Amino acid sequence: MKNGTARAPRLLAERAGSQLLCTVTREGAPAGFLAVDSTVAGRACGGLRLAPGVDEAEVRVLARSMTLKYGFLGLPQGGAKAGVRGDPEGPPEERRELLRAFGSALAPLLRARLYSPGPDMGTSNEDIRDLLEAAGVQPRRRELRGTSSGYYTALTVFESAKAACAQAGVALAGSEAAIEGFGKVGSALALLLAEAGARVVAVSTSRGALHEPAGLDVPRLARLAAAEGSRVAERGELGRRLPREGLLELPAALLFPCARHHSVHAQNAARVGARIVCPGANNPLTPEAEALLGARGVLCVPDFVANAGGVLGGTMEFASVPAPRIREFTGRHFRPRVARVLAEAAAQGVSPREVAEKEARRRFAEVVGRAARPSPLGRIFGLALEAYRRGWLPGPLVARLSLPYFERTVG
Repeated sequence: MKNGTARAPRLLAERAGSQLLCTVTREGAPAGFLAVDSTVAGRACGGLRLAPGVDEAEVRVLARSMTLKYGFLGLPQGGAKAGVRGDPEGPPEERRELLRAFGSALAPLLRARLYSPGPDMGTSNEDIRDLLEAAGVQPRRRELRGTSSGYYTALTVFESAKAACAQAGVALAGSEAAIEGFGKVGSALALLLAEAGARVVAVSTSRGALHEPAGLDVPRLARLAAAEGSRVAERGELGRRLPREGLLELPAALLFPCARHHSVHAQNAARVGARIVCPGANNPLTPEAEALLGARGVLCVPDFVANAGGVLGGTMEFASVPAPRIREFTGRHFRPRVARVLAEAAAQGVSPREVAEKEARRRFAEVVGRAARPSPLGRIFGLALEAYRRGWLPGPLVARLSLPYFERTVG
């Protein structure tokens, strides 16, 4: 590291309730955090984000959401989340140094594969490879190959919105939609919505929001965002510029929070103008805000349900399932799961989160139990999975064999 040992990272690991919390410091100041909320067979998985204000509270609540997400999908992974403080649009060498320092500090956990990181907000597969290299970990041949996590997250948000519209009696085609956060998830979601006939009237980034009541030019906006990042929100020729927070108050039927956690809270929930809130981000609503919106009759799809596509699509992509097949599978199997949650909540007079969390925790307990007492078939499956990770089994064969598994697990 630069400046010798004075800048060497230090790791503090402690128990925080039921979670394992790790804090990495540099020069006495917190530089990054890891929360392991749960494990399956001694392992946990979750994204690593790079953001200026990431803190302990954020990664802890995000790790809990990962447990719920894996439980809802019935996939055998424990939930974790990590975050490094830094500018995702900063100089590449500075980003690399921050991530490598974090990886070096977490080396014992990464080598034991207690925590397996993946790309998240502000990071890529290349960033994760750098981090693992600094820890002395060599990814398996078929790990860190996926490139479409943002799209698959957007896909389940889109399918969840379809289910929510059907439940609320709202026609998606022609409806106004506002998207908070126009990164990989938000831009992919905007294209899906526009393709379905919805009008995307507002988007935002960390630099502000754009609003056009007649509908933004989504394809052009997505192209510019890919080239300019968050600065796309400063292009006043695309729409009327608004403060970033102003997007939440627009009277659009559909609000898609796809930015940071807790952007909707008790102080601004009363001003949310949407009838349906369908999150692309993890934990964008505080519990208080979600309760206030529910009391007003706003239909809120739980975040760990709506944005489960990064996990679902990423797992299917890892299994070599082709992208068109993943999209078809999501519409045929995932959307009905969401519809059942919303219908059951309405029938019971409770929030969708209450129904979804109960189901996710039940299914996660079943996954943990099976992992602790694997059947002979389960042991064979585990060996085959490791062989596939190392590239010893052909992708097309695994794709063909995995589809019935996904249908049983997710459907």
